[in-house]
This record gives sequence, C-alpha cells and structure tokens, in this order.
Amino acid sequence: MSLQASVPASWRAPLARALEAKSFTDLETFLAAELKSATIFPPENQIFAALEHTAPDQVKAVIIGQDPYPTAGNANGLCFSVSPGMKIPGSLRNIFAALAADLGVTVPKSGDLSAWASRGVLLLNTVLTVREGDANSHQGKGWEEFTKAVLEQVNALPGPVVFLCFGKQAQQLAADLVNAKRHTVLNEPHPSPLNGKKFVESVRVSKIFSKTNEVLKAAGRTTIDWSL
Repeated sequence: MSLQASVPASWRAPLARALEAKSFTDLETFLAAELKSATIFPPENQIFAALEHTAPDQVKAVIIGQDPYPTAGNANGLCFSVSPGMKIPGSLRNIFAALAADLGVTVPKSGDLSAWASRGVLLLNTVLTVREGDANSHQGKGWEEFTKAVLEQVNALPGPVVFLCFGKQAQQLAADLVNAKRHTVLNEPHPSPLNGKKFVESVRVSKIFSKTNEVLKAAGRTTIDWSL
C-alpha cells in the first residue's frame, strides 16, 4: 500500500517533511507486512478519513483520540466515531451524554461523527491503524511522528483553534505542541466507561462544547453545529 498517495491532497504540502521522513517510510513497510498476515482497521480507504473530512483551512476544533477500535465494523478513521449502524461504544455514549448536559441537544442515535468532521472538527487519533482484536498494536510504529506533524500544522494556523483534550495523553500532547496564546486548550477527564460519570459531570459544569463556540464566535469564526 502507498500511504503517501493516500494522504488527502490538501494536507500533502503542509506535511511534506513528515511524509518524507524515515519514520513514515518504516511505517509504510510495517503496514504492508501487517496486511499480509492480519486484518487491519480501519479499512485502507478510511485510514486518513480525519484529514479527508477536514482540510487544514477548515479546522476549527480538534479532538484527540488514541487508536482505532479493534473490533470489526467499528473504526471509520475518525476518533471515537463508529461506522453507521454499529453499536455506540461506551466512551462515545459518555461524550453524547456530556453533549446533552452542555447544550441540551437530543442524544444521537448513531455513533458516526462524520458530520462533526465536515463542520471543522478534526477527529484525530494519535495512531491511525490497529490490528483486529489487538488494541494499541500499532503504537510505536511511526504513526505518532506523523500525527504530531499534523498537530504542529494545526498549531501553525492563525486560528484560533479549540483543542478538546479528553484524558492525560491528549492533554500532554497539547501541552507539548499547542501555543495556548494563539489557540484554546480545554481539558477534561477521559470519557471511558470507567470514568463516565466524572466526565459527564465535569462537562456539565465546564460546558466545553458551548465554550468552543464562544471562542470561535469571539474571533469572528463560524461556530460548530454539534447536533447529529
């Protein structure tokens, strides 16, 4: 497979150095070998879905995830999102509950977040592929360097961009890469089922979805329609 050719055209120039890096070449070699012996998620044509849906000049907000769901049919290339018709995972149910607590919107019946992505929410996992049934199996293979480069490009935008960071990993990544004077970083607990009540109650108070739109509106940018 040619990873470089699969990167959406709007991102290729900004990410030119990352695409030419040895870490990306090694990643491509690793994935080619994996595909001969295992099933990988998401499908090849959805690996870069987050970048496909949200071009650099369209980014208004970023949600950072970890790696794709390792269960067949779930991963669609957008963090926390699942393909239409699939059961909504626990973490996403908690995000939807928090969304309702903040904005009073109806809890979505579908876990497909493509609409958010098309409205300027970059739904980026730090690792973009996974072996079936083996969570975190593609960590440390080169994806982290690539997605770091993506976030560096977002950080370079005039903005402001709002980074919604759920959990310590996302929060640390934003702390390392994001200029908080130009952009806005909103930190919350991870929405995992083990942490669901804490996450929902925290968002009920902080109103991060509302706050995201307040930041955008104050800067003269169009707000995000969070309904699905």
